[in-house]
Amino acid sequence: MSAAEIDAKIESLGDWRGDTLARMRGLIREAVPGVVETVKWGGTPVWEDAGILCTGETYKKVVKLTFAKGASLPDPDRLFNASLEGATRRAIDIPEGVSVDAAAFKALVMAAAELNRAKTK
Repeated sequence: MSAAEIDAKIESLGDWRGDTLARMRGLIREAVPGVVETVKWGGTPVWEDAGILCTGETYKKVVKLTFAKGASLPDPDRLFNASLEGATRRAIDIPEGVSVDAAAFKALVMAAAELNRAKTK
């Protein structure tokens, strides 16, 4: 389970979903240098820092980034647009042609890492 598997997943998509997943992955890496990349649950990319930050699922019409503890994160830019009814998780669905604000997304990822680190102390 490694970054190479995520590379292969992105390459295998071969369309806008791969481009979108690659962009979001790059932002995650910028936000949390040293983030651990794994693949779980039959091929889902997962980014971790003291616990799961988010997963990157690809569907026919969206790339879904699900934040494990999203309900506990500040989201002033209202990036979360899916899984809003859950008590714990929150997700960002990105359809073709939509670009997520880079600074707002990185702030969300950093907040997720800080929350995970605080809970491990």
